[in-house]
Amino acid sequence: MKKLLLLLFPIISIAQSDKNPCKTLLQINKLIQENHFKPKPIDDSLSVYVFDTFLEKLDPNNSLFISSEFVELKKHKFKIDNYIKDGNCSFLELIYKTYSKAIARHQSIIELITKEPMSYSSNEVISFSKKRPPYRKSENELKLLYKKRILFNLLTDISQTSSNKDSLLTVFKQIADSTKVKILENYDCEAKNMLIEKPEFNSIFYTVFCSYFDPHTMFFSSSEKSDFLSSLSSSNYSFGFNVNLSEKNELSIIEIIPNGAAYFSNKIEVGDIIQKIKFNTVEYAVNCTNNKIIDEKLKSSETKEAIFTLRKKSGSIYSVKLIKQLMRDYQNSVYSYIIEYKDTKTGYIKIPSFYSKFENGKTNVSDDVKKEILKLKEDKINSLIIDLENNTGGSMQEAFKLCNLFINAPVLGIIRYAKNEPVLVPNEKSKAIFNGQIVIITNGYSASASELFTNAMQDYNLALVVGTKSHGKTSIQDIFELKNESNDFIKITIGKFYRVNGKSSQYNGNSPTITIPSVFDDQFTREKNAKKALRNESIASYLDNKSYPLSEKQKEIIKTYTTKYKTDTSIQKIIKLKTKINSVFGDNLDSAKLNFTSIFDYLNNYTLLWKEIKALSENEYDFTISNTSFDIEKNKNNDYLSNIHKVNVKNIKTNFTIFEATKIIGDLK
Repeated sequence: MKKLLLLLFPIISIAQSDKNPCKTLLQINKLIQENHFKPKPIDDSLSVYVFDTFLEKLDPNNSLFISSEFVELKKHKFKIDNYIKDGNCSFLELIYKTYSKAIARHQSIIELITKEPMSYSSNEVISFSKKRPPYRKSENELKLLYKKRILFNLLTDISQTSSNKDSLLTVFKQIADSTKVKILENYDCEAKNMLIEKPEFNSIFYTVFCSYFDPHTMFFSSSEKSDFLSSLSSSNYSFGFNVNLSEKNELSIIEIIPNGAAYFSNKIEVGDIIQKIKFNTVEYAVNCTNNKIIDEKLKSSETKEAIFTLRKKSGSIYSVKLIKQLMRDYQNSVYSYIIEYKDTKTGYIKIPSFYSKFENGKTNVSDDVKKEILKLKEDKINSLIIDLENNTGGSMQEAFKLCNLFINAPVLGIIRYAKNEPVLVPNEKSKAIFNGQIVIITNGYSASASELFTNAMQDYNLALVVGTKSHGKTSIQDIFELKNESNDFIKITIGKFYRVNGKSSQYNGNSPTITIPSVFDDQFTREKNAKKALRNESIASYLDNKSYPLSEKQKEIIKTYTTKYKTDTSIQKIIKLKTKINSVFGDNLDSAKLNFTSIFDYLNNYTLLWKEIKALSENEYDFTISNTSFDIEKNKNNDYLSNIHKVNVKNIKTNFTIFEATKIIGDLK
């Protein structure tokens, strides 16, 4: 079987399954036991994890099942391992029947609520917590829970239509009546569409079963395999944004993709709500009934353009026409700039992912970085910033090839596969193409192949690493075919990468040489936050830690920055804002009374915080960004590339970490 040898980032997978769940589970387990880096026995520990996690997937907020149903289902909690060994998966049918019954009850409760009069104020309190609440004891308790949530959604909707509380109070009754109709329609429609088909139900169970071994061992279908490998390519047509569907069936913009169509509209912002989408001559309102159609059309390769109607947080409505763009050269590929600060002239290279020629990709990241280095060297750049912020990884081979461009040493790291002795990863080239000062930037989303490259550069002291701690994933995955009726696949963790000193960044992440604070650092979901993540461990080293010590100059810079960290006003401003964010989005239980004034004030605190975050994110720092001579010539008379240049420059100039990295690399000279 061909080994893909990838350091891959996680995906969520729902696939079609065959008719015999136990047969599929036994095939999955056989492949995992034979190939997993650290296979685990099928025992009570697996049973407990799979039972708890599966119910959490089916009922994440404990708002479907009642306690008596949970008690009945709990009888299977310690027996799943035996069921699988015996080839008897009738327990899945029992859980599915209970789940179907709970969905039917949910639908009937929502239907009852829609027919009853509704009060727009309550003395009750709604609590917000990341922890799952206990199961409700009865259908009546579920009904009270749903009514509280509906009222909260209604009050939230009204609060977000204007920033003027007094003006809203004067028209509250009229707005509430119309908002009530919309929210109840959404709840009713959502309830009628909640039930999933048996194949998808089984697929969720397979996915949970695989995740017991580690968070990156996954079950997925043939089409999902193709989509996954395509994600490692640098080619992708997109409208240039990512969305999230809320509990209110609102399609919210959660990310604007740099250099995409939404970016260039100069209108769309994170937090905007899509209300309508027009494809050709047909317009669809974003609601429960149309969500599936909208999702299919947005993903379809046939959809080239659309008109989006959106609502801002202020309540203003606007429309924008977007045309899908091939993001290959502009969003997913490497690019470079020249950064000038005081008497320092530094090359800057952004690496968004470790893409390769998988699934029709047109180029490899290592080849693209080499081209950018040569362009920068033509402009007499002798120092370099390599930006790996938000680079979640990709091809391991590409990480090794990138190391080849900088490292002259014969060994890049150590790999250990399942049941095998560790093997040294050889360096294919003997001469690096760049020998100047290098600073690498990482954050909590710098994972997998990013960490492999960063670790090697740090171990040979070829770069100072700045920013925040990396993600903590250094496991290696391969894809295996599951020869069942549906031709599904499994991605299995087959090994782990270690540094030349025998240590690993797995689970803990890689600590930067110099920490530069980030307001959202504590909100990143890292490897250590994942259930069943492989733990950190060390093996015999190839290279002693002291073989490539820090220079006196480097030690001096680290010491200076440690002092600066405690006193610098810009750094302290970020730390203060970070503390505010942690207090709002942390694990502390928050609550609000279910009346308009309380909910408006509660949400207004969030609005004020986001304004503060936005002001900081738009602050431009005092350094100059320019294209290389090669790109200046290339961009002449090309409006599209000129616009991309403007966006990239703004992104760099508003990035505090890049600004600090520029000063650090200047001090290294």
